[in-house]
Amino acid sequence: MNDLKLVLIGPPGSGKGTQASRLKEKFGIPHVSSGDVLRSEVARGTDFGKQIKGFMDRGEIGPVELITSVVLDFIDRECPNGFLLDGFPRTLYQARKLDETRGVTAALYISVPEDIIVKRITGRRTCKACGAIFHVLTSPPKKEGICDACGGELMRRSDDNEETALNRIRVYKNETVPVLDFYREKGLLRTIDGDGTTDEIFSRIIEAIGQ
Repeated sequence: MNDLKLVLIGPPGSGKGTQASRLKEKFGIPHVSSGDVLRSEVARGTDFGKQIKGFMDRGEIGPVELITSVVLDFIDRECPNGFLLDGFPRTLYQARKLDETRGVTAALYISVPEDIIVKRITGRRTCKACGAIFHVLTSPPKKEGICDACGGELMRRSDDNEETALNRIRVYKNETVPVLDFYREKGLLRTIDGDGTTDEIFSRIIEAIGQ
């Protein structure tokens, strides 16, 4: 098992999910999504899951201390020797708690200009049937409006519009700047140019990690 401990940071539409999958495959480290951890706790009906379900049902994030404790416990239990964190740490509090007992090898920040993020988000199309994702510019379906995988109808999600995209970017920046500053001060921040093909961006990430 590779002992790399990586934090992947990037705004909505930065391609984090794609790069996380490739990093997981290359280095053999678990990809830990904080959202997946929380949903798993709810599905299992754990004490935490019961507490957090109410917040999730109301569209709220929930107490940061509680969420932090559960994600860190998951790391200790499932992947203490190496991990790729996605969506965590989201706040300075979480970054400090992670650093206190686990530490990280590097924090990888995928930086993408706002106008490109908006184009990526508004151009996404999702299959109603199987959930496959396409993009009208970068990965269009063979037949317009039809899923290549199952033949289902493609749709644009209601929140994949310019106004919502810009708001998500603003919220993300407000949350993330302190986290970026934290890792920058510790000499762990690696800023990746996120404009380019997935192969180009992946190569930049590997170079930044030094592997």
